[in-house]
Amino acid sequence: MSWLFGLNKGQPEAPPEFPVPPPPPPPAGGSGGGGDKPKDKWSNFDPTGLERAAQAAKELDKSRHAKEALDLARMQEQSVQMEHQTKIKEYEAAVEQLKGDQLRIQGEERRKTVGEETKQHQSRAQFQDRLARQRYEDQLKQQQALNEDNLRKQEDSVLKQEAMRKATIEHEMQLRHKNELLRVEAESKARARVERENADIIREQIRLKAAEHRQTVLETIRTAGAVFGEGFRAFVSDWDKVTATVAGLTLLAVGVYSARNATAVAGRYIEARLGKPSLVRETSRITVAEAIKHPIKMSKRLTSKPQDALEGVVLSPNLEERVRDIAIATRNTRQNKGLYRNILMYGPPGTGKTLFAKKLAVHSGMDYAIMTGGDVAPMGREGVTAMHKVFDWANTSRRGLLLFVDEADAFLRKRSTEKISEELRATLNAFLYRTGEQSNKFMMVLASNQPEQFDWAINDRIDEIVNFALPGPDERERLVRLYFDRYVLEPATGGRQRMKLAQFDYGKKCSDIAKRAEGMSGREISKLGVAWQAAAYSSEDGVLTEAMIDARVDDAMRQHLQKMDWLHGPSSTHIRSTHPMGLESREVLPKRTMCMSEIF
Repeated sequence: MSWLFGLNKGQPEAPPEFPVPPPPPPPAGGSGGGGDKPKDKWSNFDPTGLERAAQAAKELDKSRHAKEALDLARMQEQSVQMEHQTKIKEYEAAVEQLKGDQLRIQGEERRKTVGEETKQHQSRAQFQDRLARQRYEDQLKQQQALNEDNLRKQEDSVLKQEAMRKATIEHEMQLRHKNELLRVEAESKARARVERENADIIREQIRLKAAEHRQTVLETIRTAGAVFGEGFRAFVSDWDKVTATVAGLTLLAVGVYSARNATAVAGRYIEARLGKPSLVRETSRITVAEAIKHPIKMSKRLTSKPQDALEGVVLSPNLEERVRDIAIATRNTRQNKGLYRNILMYGPPGTGKTLFAKKLAVHSGMDYAIMTGGDVAPMGREGVTAMHKVFDWANTSRRGLLLFVDEADAFLRKRSTEKISEELRATLNAFLYRTGEQSNKFMMVLASNQPEQFDWAINDRIDEIVNFALPGPDERERLVRLYFDRYVLEPATGGRQRMKLAQFDYGKKCSDIAKRAEGMSGREISKLGVAWQAAAYSSEDGVLTEAMIDARVDDAMRQHLQKMDWLHGPSSTHIRSTHPMGLESREVLPKRTMCMSEIF
């Protein structure tokens, strides 16, 4: 009720929780009493406030609203107290909240502490485990070193014992050799001494033996001469014996001559039927010598079934379709006993010409014989006879014969322009004579890398021309996969050979090799597979790695490019380019050649 007394009028009332600041000190000096007289505490009291309060109380008592004013003041005082109680409750709630926050913070700190302790325990356990493992590894290494040291000492001891044993044996051999030399020397000296002492007796014995032998020989000659003379006189004196002797000698001469001619005729017949001509390098026909040497092999060949003509042969789709038609036509021709067609296969070396010829013969149920044109020229005058023997032998085949002439351009050259010898010209004429008409006994297949060198008469005898070109990208990939399986995967997985294969993507590697092997023939790719196998065999552990495969491929491509340089020579025009492997490749621009329509 400070407003009743006029205190703090015009000033805001301070909250109860904050103390009222003390009044400012009185100013120095004052009125009345002098400056040196001390003033009491009532000297600065202002009674006007009390007067106003008393005046207000009187007015309030006189007013009819005094009771309502007192009630209003009481209610204001209660409101103030309630506000104070509310602030106290808020303060207590804030204190409780602070305590809860402190507990939560303490819990989080405790959890962090426990987590850090757990991590430290784990780190300590890991460190102790690492130390234990390291200690165990060190013990193992020490034990291994100790074992190796003991083993080395044992090996040294064994080597020393072996050296001592060898030294002992050598010493014994030397002693034995010396004793043997001494014994032989003593025996020689004794024998020489005995021979010197008995030289006269020995010479007398030799003289007596020679005289006795001479007398015996003379007596034998006298007896034989007497017997032979009496027999010859008795034979000459009897005319019937002379006649019988002359007739017997005549019959003997006639028999020897007839047997020799009959043997020659029989030999030629057997050679034509069962033998093999000298020009034939390889054949599937059964000969007497092969049947005796390899009876099981011959029986398997007789009981074998016809195979697919393109089994193991990788060709382009168009060429595969064409040669398959040729194989089917040849097989049906044999079954129907028709006339065979002659075929010319040309193309770069190693493109599958010889392999297809063998497969064609086996597929058709025919025998095959392989001869090379390089064997004809060295035969000279015997070439004509040998050529006739080949065709006579071919005509005796009951199953039909496929005669494959490899490198045919070596002796079937043009007679008008080429400078060939008379013997080779006569052999060529014999070949033309025997192939002038189509036969139902044999089928001729010629293979050449240079068909433009053939004589025109040879071209006239050819019924089918097949070009075996270098394999394309798809064919190269099939070849690489084929020879990778044959020379690498099968030996590595079979377990019979010392060969293992590292882990990598085999299919991707084969595709990459096929792209890099551009321009290579099928034979070169097969040699590449053999090179991979040799690389595995030459390694210490027998493991073929991807790096070893790449190294062999790089080496094969380098050799292929070198061969191309040798083939085309310095006169060819080259365009140098960079190979994907980093090798320098050369694209050859060949000179103008005659097209096939001009050649054939």
